[in-house]
Amino acid sequence: MMSPPKSLLVAAVALAAALLITAEATVETTCKAAAGLDQQLDYGFCVAELTKHCDSPGADAWGLAKVAANLGVNDAGGAVRDVEAMLAAPPPGAVDGRTRAALGLCRKLYFDAELAFAGAYDEINARDYDAGKRMVADAAALARRCDGVFAEAGLQSPLASRGVYAVKIAAVCTAIIGLIE
Repeated sequence: MMSPPKSLLVAAVALAAALLITAEATVETTCKAAAGLDQQLDYGFCVAELTKHCDSPGADAWGLAKVAANLGVNDAGGAVRDVEAMLAAPPPGAVDGRTRAALGLCRKLYFDAELAFAGAYDEINARDYDAGKRMVADAAALARRCDGVFAEAGLQSPLASRGVYAVKIAAVCTAIIGLIE
């Protein structure tokens, strides 16, 4: 016969395992339902990104929409830091006048995208889903504009992967909001 402390430990471990499985199923189930609303949504991306976030375990759709918006904030903020690093310590000859101008504009665009994703988080938190969707769309558009800035200058964007991420996480957030409404 197990002593009471051992039996409690076994029960706690079993409960923790059950909660972990349930949390993963919640992310997977939510992403599957979101992908059902938006055929363009990347299910694998949705699961992978939402699962990484510390607020995802146990979150419902409302919580996961906020997680997606927060991931957008983090990515856009990372883009701002990337630009600042490129401008502060560029490799020799890597940043000419056109590149510097494009980076400066993209820093502003990504700063605004960061604010838009943060605003979306706040609107979702306040359950103003229409405003949240508008702000998420604005954030994605700002990120896409950065790639356009480089294209207009005849340059390849060093932030292209950030733009792709912003668009994908915005799609995830918007689709999850659609599940809530």
